[in-house]
Amino acid sequence: MAPQPITLTEGQPPQLIDLSTAEFDALDQLAIVEIARTSVTGRYAIGASRKVGALNVGGREIVVRPKIKDLGRLIFLVGYARDVEFWHDEAVHLEEHSDLLPALADAFSRITVRALEQGLLMGYRTMTDSLPVLRGRILAGEQMTHHFGMPLPLAVEFDDFTTDIAENRLLLMAAVRLLSVPRISDGARRQLHRLRLSLADVTLLPGGSNPPGWHSTRLNSRYHSALRLAEVVLSAQSFEQHLGGLAVSGFMFDMWKIFEDFTCTAINEALQPLGGVCVMQFRGHLDVAAKVSIRPDLVWLSGNQLPLAVIDAKYKAERPFGFPDADLYQMLAYCTALDLANGHLVYAHGLGKVRTHTVRNNKVQIHCHTLDLAQEPSELLAQIGILAMRIADSAAVGSNPPPSFRTA
Repeated sequence: MAPQPITLTEGQPPQLIDLSTAEFDALDQLAIVEIARTSVTGRYAIGASRKVGALNVGGREIVVRPKIKDLGRLIFLVGYARDVEFWHDEAVHLEEHSDLLPALADAFSRITVRALEQGLLMGYRTMTDSLPVLRGRILAGEQMTHHFGMPLPLAVEFDDFTTDIAENRLLLMAAVRLLSVPRISDGARRQLHRLRLSLADVTLLPGGSNPPGWHSTRLNSRYHSALRLAEVVLSAQSFEQHLGGLAVSGFMFDMWKIFEDFTCTAINEALQPLGGVCVMQFRGHLDVAAKVSIRPDLVWLSGNQLPLAVIDAKYKAERPFGFPDADLYQMLAYCTALDLANGHLVYAHGLGKVRTHTVRNNKVQIHCHTLDLAQEPSELLAQIGILAMRIADSAAVGSNPPPSFRTA
């Protein structure tokens, strides 16, 4: 009899679960969920960390659900940083499911099967081969080096019209990864197996390979929804290993990374009409000797590369007494190093009211903002627009004034 599945939800109190020593050791080593011993032997407190998804430890399923109940909203957040224009249209909708990964598998299988109804997309790929007949052009250097100048076989390079192209490889990688997800519906699993058979002539890249790059064109337009969703699937952390004699596999999303990428991309987009340039993961130094690095999530620079604003996104568990002090200290360091009078911390909704902290004996003000991730995408982006204007307004009174195009 299979062990009882464990279901955790972000932000909820830990559960008391009976585990074997091997299961505890594997979960403790993975550090994907929060786990602690209790006073009762064999019983442990397990809670969600900052990852959502599913993992299997020696046959024991553990599902971590996001606190965002609308799964379509979560997929919007995941995909937005990859292609702003596409996800503005909300082209991908998830069916009602209690868990993220089964819903994602259903959506991907449904949309991809529809995309392939007209047959597999084909395109030209540059190939190199050794052939008994001439095709394309002869690679003279290859012929002399590896074939010692012999007349046959010929080292050639040619363009082949094939289904083995980046778009199909991306779909195949996503289908294979989703087939490893537990608890997906029978219908989705059948569709995914059909997709794998349809893509039998397409090269499956080795595990751990980067997803192949592709470009949006008129020719692959019917693939667009499937390809964007495939990128979401492949953005998750996937692993399969053995820990302490137990087989361990998982498929997890980092919620802090999803929130950070979405927030920075959306603020960048909202600030673009005001000029300057936004640099994500800005690299700088706190000290004159350049020994202490700083790396704020987003810095808005003027046309002459002067810092106008610094923004850091924080996705953290709710707490009853407001924003963590350590975040304020970190932002003060950023403002000091960048010579800015204002810094901006952006939190997921629920961490407290928006407030501004004015630092003693210093003109620095640290503004703490919140985003309500439960809102519809259009409303969420409207929140970002308001936040961007607040950032721009604070830059107008900072030590480095914004460019002349700024209007009050």
